[in-house]
Amino acid sequence: MMISSGHHKGIAPHQCGQCCTHIDKISVTLDRHPIIEDVSLHLHCGELTTVVGPNGAGKSTLLRALLGEVPHTGSIHFLPVFGPGREDAPAIGYVPQSLEFDRFSPFSVCDLFAASISRFPVPLGCRGRVRKEALSALESVEAGNLLDRTLGKLSGGELQRVLLALSLTPLPNLLLLDEPVSGIDLAGRELFYRTVSDLRHRFDLSILMVSHDLAGIAPVSDRIVFLDRRVVCVGTPKEVLANPDFRHAFGLDLEDR
Repeated sequence: MMISSGHHKGIAPHQCGQCCTHIDKISVTLDRHPIIEDVSLHLHCGELTTVVGPNGAGKSTLLRALLGEVPHTGSIHFLPVFGPGREDAPAIGYVPQSLEFDRFSPFSVCDLFAASISRFPVPLGCRGRVRKEALSALESVEAGNLLDRTLGKLSGGELQRVLLALSLTPLPNLLLLDEPVSGIDLAGRELFYRTVSDLRHRFDLSILMVSHDLAGIAPVSDRIVFLDRRVVCVGTPKEVLANPDFRHAFGLDLEDR
C-alpha cells in the first residue's frame, strides 16, 4: 500500500545509484521508555537494506516512525539525483506483515486496487485505467493471474505479492517491508525475495526490509543493519554476520563451540 508523503520524482527506471534517502537521528519514546534512539541511515537507490535485531529491538517501530504513525524526533528526507542540495519528503510504499480482512468477502484483488487508486466507489467495478494499472503492477511481481481472484482465496505468499504490487502504485522513492515473509512457506519466501531483488534493480528502488529470516536475507541484501534500540553495526551481509555483537545476540557463538 502507498503511504505517500510526497510524489514520485520520476527517477525510475534507471540505475543511477546516487539518489539517497537520509534517515537522521530518529528516536521514539513511548510512555517515557526509549524504543529507538538516534537511528541514522543513508539508503541509496537500487539497494536493499535489511534491518535485523532481537525481539523488542525497535525494528517495526522504526518503520512506523518513518511512516509517521508514531511520534518521533529526527527527520527523513529524500535527495534526488537532480537538483543538488534540494531535499524532499520521500514518497513511501509499504508492505505490512499481514492484512486483516473478511476472508468470506467477495472483494477481489482488482477491487483492492480500485479502493486504493480510484476516486470512484468500488461497487462501480474495476474497469478501464484502474484495471490496466492494477494488471501492470501485478505483472511486475509475477502475479498478473491474481487480478480477479478474491482476497480470501489467496495463499499467504500470493497476498504478500499483491500487497507488494499495490505498494508500487504509484512508484515510491522508498519501499518499506515489515517482515513480509512471516508465515509464508519456503517456496513462497524464495519467490518473494527473488521478486523484491529484481524490483530494486528494475525500478532503482531504495528498499528497507525488517526480517527475522537470517538465512534468507543474506543472499538478497546489499546491506544489513543490526538494530538493538540503537544501530549496533551496518555493513555487507558478510561483515554483519561476522560481527561479535551480532553473533552473541543471536546465539551464533554457541553454535560454533
